Amino acid sequence: MSAERVHRTTHEVTIDAPAGVVYGLLADATAWPLYFTPNVHVERLEFDGTRERLRMWATANGQVKSWVSRRTLDPVERRIDFRQEVPASPLESMGGSWTVEPRGASACRLVLLHDYTVAGDAAEDVAWVERATETNSRTELANIKKLAEDWERLDELVMSFEDSVHVDGPAEHVYAFLHHVRDWPELVPHVSRLDVTEPEPGVQVMSMDTLTADGSAHTTESVRICFPHARRIVYKQTATPLLMSAHTGEWSLVEDAGGVTVTAQHSVVLRAENIARVLGAEAGVAECRRYVREALGRNSTATLNLAKAHAESHAAPRAA
Repeated sequence: MSAERVHRTTHEVTIDAPAGVVYGLLADATAWPLYFTPNVHVERLEFDGTRERLRMWATANGQVKSWVSRRTLDPVERRIDFRQEVPASPLESMGGSWTVEPRGASACRLVLLHDYTVAGDAAEDVAWVERATETNSRTELANIKKLAEDWERLDELVMSFEDSVHVDGPAEHVYAFLHHVRDWPELVPHVSRLDVTEPEPGVQVMSMDTLTADGSAHTTESVRICFPHARRIVYKQTATPLLMSAHTGEWSLVEDAGGVTVTAQHSVVLRAENIARVLGAEAGVAECRRYVREALGRNSTATLNLAKAHAESHAAPRAA
């Protein structure tokens, strides 16, 4: 630890779900963007079964922050210790632990501890970190409580799927089309409005209005993380339509001898309590899954086909 004052916080919640279920959700950090509202994206850099190294992006007080964390997983004690390697400003250090304490066979207590120091101990910086830690910790505990208490329905509430097209054209033109979202209202018919800011290179914060097949409009807000060298763009919707409590996705490009395969991947947590309101009293989870799959797939496939047309129109003619 540095010479700055060490701040410590404790947050806890009682969850009506088995301790093993809660620990399992916490251990799978790459799925956190689906589970935790503040988390945007997690990349696993290293993992040996017990220790892992993660690159994480999350929102804090409305800003997108990124850092690398090391975690040690102990499934026997149901404890996960974490420490950030190089914390995001204004932090000097940040670490802590998650501990799941069984309370019988079907309940547990989840305890989240933080210890951190703030560079220079400036009062306004300390207050900023305190507010971010308090808000995100309470939100994460509430998220995990709701998800875990629905654990018997998780398989039907969580869904992932993808659509792909093959493009006979250069990958750089496909990636440019997907990356330059500012142009989408002129290029993508189902996008009627899109505002985007880039607080730092590779990070896009956007608000978008899209039209559904019945002509109704949906407003979504997203954070996108762009990896141009890997030809990937991942995103997290931070404001979702009524039928989804979480939605993450990825645009990815894989080159081959004949061009490039472009894939749109989606992962969703359904919001069961809104199904009847949106789809009618007779609808259930199965109808919701089908509706969401068709709606998201229709829009992303339309975008893929537009990217294909854009790239193929810019492709150099083949030699005869």
